[in-house]
Amino acid sequence: MLITARLATAITLTATALLGPLSGTALPSTTPSTHSIYAPSALVLTVAHGDDAASAAPDRAVTLTCAPKPSGTHPATTLACSQLALVDGDFDQLPTEEHAVCTRKYDPITVTAQGVWRGTRVAYEHTFANECVKRTGSTAVFAF
Repeated sequence: MLITARLATAITLTATALLGPLSGTALPSTTPSTHSIYAPSALVLTVAHGDDAASAAPDRAVTLTCAPKPSGTHPATTLACSQLALVDGDFDQLPTEEHAVCTRKYDPITVTAQGVWRGTRVAYEHTFANECVKRTGSTAVFAF
């Protein structure tokens, strides 16, 4: 009788383990899907007063996500993403204003971009002589 009870318990536990997930209602997954047809493009952009990012605290910071669709806290996500797409994420190739007139006052502004562009890690830093030079040399990407 003891062997029969153990056998019945073992069969019940095995059946519950194997068939339990098949019964009842399906619950939604709590983990997000990691599969996407788009390579990730998500950046954190900062602007700081100072000669370099290591010695200057950021004055402003925004997020910019370009894939699968433009979003983030950047004020012009669509324009910034399209400008980055034109240069394939190469911040040094962003177009600049050729005929802008700025003062020669040295008040350095450092911009940074950290994150991922189309699946590739990005770490960009550039220092402009002043705010005017930054406006003419960075298009909409750092205009926030």
